[in-house]
Amino acid sequence: MASIFQFKEFAVDQSDCAMKINTDGVLLAALVQIDSSSRILDIGTGTGVIALMLAQRYVKSEVVAVEIDPKAAHRAVSNFRNSIFSDRMVMHACSFQDLDDTKPFDFIISNPPFYTDSLHNPDARKKLARHTNLEFFNELLQFSAQSLSPNGCLALILPTLLADDLKVIAEKLDLRLEREILIRSFENDVVIRKIVIYQKGYCGEAVVSDFIIYQAKGVYSDMYKTALKPYFLAF
Repeated sequence: MASIFQFKEFAVDQSDCAMKINTDGVLLAALVQIDSSSRILDIGTGTGVIALMLAQRYVKSEVVAVEIDPKAAHRAVSNFRNSIFSDRMVMHACSFQDLDDTKPFDFIISNPPFYTDSLHNPDARKKLARHTNLEFFNELLQFSAQSLSPNGCLALILPTLLADDLKVIAEKLDLRLEREILIRSFENDVVIRKIVIYQKGYCGEAVVSDFIIYQAKGVYSDMYKTALKPYFLAF
């Protein structure tokens, strides 16, 4: 894979990053709905792609990012500085647990590591990026509940079973499911991912929608093209 991924309004250098740009990340950034003046936090930013996509889309928003992997954090800083959104982007090379920023966030977003029960990858940096356990998600949800502004939202993309497990934990922290997007590769396939949006103190019913990636093998759906058209040169 080429180290430079060119988007319509910015470029992402992926060299030295354990986790490259992937479908989960770009779909999460493209499908969430955020207030135009929100203060946004991207947890585990990696290359910085989610943060950059949101900075492009929400031109009044301040975008803060954290990344624990030093090499990825260094690369994200470079990607931010080289973008036209650099004056609205802040990078912290640390874990979210160590983030020294007490101002509330209106929106927290993360494409988190979620292989909680799989065999660990022998590459240490890929292990750090892709493997975790439920304690990580407990801490992530607790941090979000404490760090969100009133009516603030948390958006995650997760495997289906993990998404269902976390819903129970989130509700205990007064993070209520406001929206759920069910992602399938093809129309009749099983759901492979869920984008879940929790809102602090939300009292309504969750809005559930479907998203199909492919209309045929190797052919992206109109849904996918529409979602990524503002970003991808191919559409």
